Amino acid sequence: MTLHNSRIAILVDQQYQEMEIWYPLYRLREAGAKVVTVGATAGAVYPSKVGYPCKADVSWDEVHANDFDGVIAPGGFAPDFIRRHVSAINFVRDFNTQGKLVAAICHGPWVLCSANVLRGKRATSFFAIKDDVVNAGAIWEDSEVVRDGNLVTSRKPDDLPAFCLACIDVLTGQKAN
Repeated sequence: MTLHNSRIAILVDQQYQEMEIWYPLYRLREAGAKVVTVGATAGAVYPSKVGYPCKADVSWDEVHANDFDGVIAPGGFAPDFIRRHVSAINFVRDFNTQGKLVAAICHGPWVLCSANVLRGKRATSFFAIKDDVVNAGAIWEDSEVVRDGNLVTSRKPDDLPAFCLACIDVLTGQKAN
């Protein structure tokens, strides 16, 4: 599975869950993708929940979904900060409109709720935000990964291997099971 010439945006903000940024970032780079971290301020360093730094390569005011093949929203508390920015929400919504990969893990679906991309879609999340995901119109499932077309969601760090494989399947045009 090669992702050469694929460009992936990973959203970042303070209090992100470490594994939910770094595991997909390195896994997708390993597969050949160009992975870019996108935050409110280009060059800003955002601490994880335990203080591990992640520098935003660019800001979401500088990027367009047309320039990427997919977007990933990590968990932790970062999604609550990300969803406060209209440009970040529009960025994610544009990926969905274009039928490109829209992926979120753990609390990441909070961003998808705000982007209004869950209505009528199957999805999962960390159990504590199930009500938010359902109220956004999703059909919630308790599964390690749920893929509905271009949408990929998972519950927690333990699900990262399945999450990344499902993301790669979307990026390489594999049909959903």
